[in-house]
Amino acid sequence: MSTEKLRILLVGNGGREHAIVWKLNQSPRIEHIYVVPGNGGTAGLSNVTNIETVKPDDFPALAKFAQEKNVNLLVPGPEAPLVAGIIDYFKQNIKGMRCFGPSQAAARMEGSKAFSKDFMERNNIPTAAYRNFSNFDEARTYLNSVDHDVVIKASGLAAGKGVIIPSTKQEAQTALKEIMLDKEFGAAGDEVVIEEFLQGDELSILSFSDGTAVQSLPPAQDHKRILDGDQGPNTGGMGTYAPTRIAPQSVIDEIHKTILQPTVDSMKKEGFPFNGVLFTGLMMTKSGPKVLEYNVRFGDPETQSLLPLINADLAEIMLACADGQLSDVRLDVLPKSAVTVVVAASGYPGSYAKGTIIKLDPVPSDVVLFHAGTTLVDGVLKTSGGRVIASTAIANTLEEAVSRAYSGVNAIHFEGMQFRKDIAGRAFADLNQTVLPP
Repeated sequence: MSTEKLRILLVGNGGREHAIVWKLNQSPRIEHIYVVPGNGGTAGLSNVTNIETVKPDDFPALAKFAQEKNVNLLVPGPEAPLVAGIIDYFKQNIKGMRCFGPSQAAARMEGSKAFSKDFMERNNIPTAAYRNFSNFDEARTYLNSVDHDVVIKASGLAAGKGVIIPSTKQEAQTALKEIMLDKEFGAAGDEVVIEEFLQGDELSILSFSDGTAVQSLPPAQDHKRILDGDQGPNTGGMGTYAPTRIAPQSVIDEIHKTILQPTVDSMKKEGFPFNGVLFTGLMMTKSGPKVLEYNVRFGDPETQSLLPLINADLAEIMLACADGQLSDVRLDVLPKSAVTVVVAASGYPGSYAKGTIIKLDPVPSDVVLFHAGTTLVDGVLKTSGGRVIASTAIANTLEEAVSRAYSGVNAIHFEGMQFRKDIAGRAFADLNQTVLPP
């Protein structure tokens, strides 16, 4: 494999992007990383420059900047630029540019839930029964006709918040109206997916792929609700832990054989091979694992837990995916547990204040603070988003990782900060149930 030095352009400004830059920066291959626009965490790293003069959705300006800086690897973090076709634009306009991420055609797996559900049905990927609707009256009639619990999803991108789980028929009708008529999620709700509500434990698997081979990271579990005990509204994610205790290796092997590899094989067969990280959200039901959704990029905050567990060079893995050589590299993972606790601004996931001053105490070497909604203004760290910062810890046991992650939270200080106090709590409850520990 070449030892060419890498000059990377990474697009994004969240906790996921800070974690990616942090891990990439451990590679001897890295010469420099430009982050557009970055945050207060990426601003403090060596070999890293935040670029706020270029808009992350201005592809011509990004490409011009990449050429001026001799960038040789593009890494988009969030879903929006991928769905908008940033990979295609760079490949078409910069000869020989290597890109880690899917084409616009492959990014439809996240950009349109209706498209991905139809893809699963066509290719016999296990998923919940569903119907797609772009007409409100037809959707309302269908809702009235079913006697099972449902989940209503805006088909387009809604920043992780376009999924409603109603507990009554009336709630379902109200949710449908809010999505399709009131446009609560904008154009993302022009089409909706109404699917059967699945009972079970959720699981997230992030898999690297070069379009043919698939190598997965340990299964993670996200905590979507804002409040302890999985109460309150959905968020982008309030914390994660990995590996989960709800799926023994035999089940993970089955998921790889019946879901992950067939997904990548079918995408290739249908003419839009997948390059990058495929995030598969699964429900562990009594009749086996079923796909809830696909995302076409690193998850947030799953990434903050998973990347510290990688005992390999992330830059080499990304290059192998870009070059179609993933089977030539080994994705080694530490035999440890990781926990991430997200600290959010007061009011999140509703409206929240920005510009609140943040004070950070030193943390132990086995704890990392990954910034998300932060900005560095004249040397002063301030809040700039809903999910502000996260504490991640790895340890030999899950219990110890939890303890260390919360010790990291204790080092974070800003007015109105909120966080869940039960991250990974399900794992300990699960030990009393009929599931296997790892």
